[in-house]
Parts: sequence; C-alpha cells; structure tokens
Amino acid sequence: QVQLVESGGGLVQAGGSLRLSCAASGSGYVMAWFRQAPGKEREFVARINWSRSNIAYADSVKGRFAISRDNAKNTAYLQMNSLKPEDTAIYYCAAGRKPSVREVDYEYWGQGTQVTVSA
Repeated sequence: QVQLVESGGGLVQAGGSLRLSCAASGSGYVMAWFRQAPGKEREFVARINWSRSNIAYADSVKGRFAISRDNAKNTAYLQMNSLKPEDTAIYYCAAGRKPSVREVDYEYWGQGTQVTVSA
C-alpha cells in the first residue's frame, strides 16, 4: 500500500504561480496529477514516469504547468504558472505502474489539495 500526501495548494490571483508537492511512501511508480473542478468530472493534468523519460500534459495546461520528481525524496511536483480562474479545482496526486491518462490505471490516490485562482 502506497500513501500519497499532497501539499502546496491555496488561493492565488490569476497570472500567479503555485507549486504542488506529492510525497509518496513507496518508489518506482508513475506519478500523475488529476484535478476536479466543481460540478465537473475529474480530469488528467500531467504524468511522469520514474526515469523522467515519459512526460505528458493535458492540452489545457501545456506551456503553463511542469511536472517533475525527486526520486531520492519519493516526491513529485507540479509547478503551475500563469494560472487562470478555470484552473480552480481540487488537485489529486496519483501513483500507478504504467504511463496513462486514465484514472483507472492509477492504483493509489492522495486526499487532494484545493487550488483556487481568483480573477
């Protein structure tokens, strides 16, 4: 069983930046970020494999968000720049065994962290 703990959410003005962190209790997993806005389904944001050779982003965040990881710390990060009000959501960290954009491919999930972007 892998435990994931997110941190770094908060309230920021449009155009601002935030960095989310996800600390994992295990290693070797593909790490991903998903988000769920009020009244909407959860959606894929970004993913990164263990070797950092396979990274993918949702079209809505390309060029603004960057996913990274520190394997020595078993921690993944999501640097979010040029934030927009439509980025407001609960952001979830997930861990799985293969690179995927599908929720069902991720076995472990964090509790989520709220990101609110004001206009």
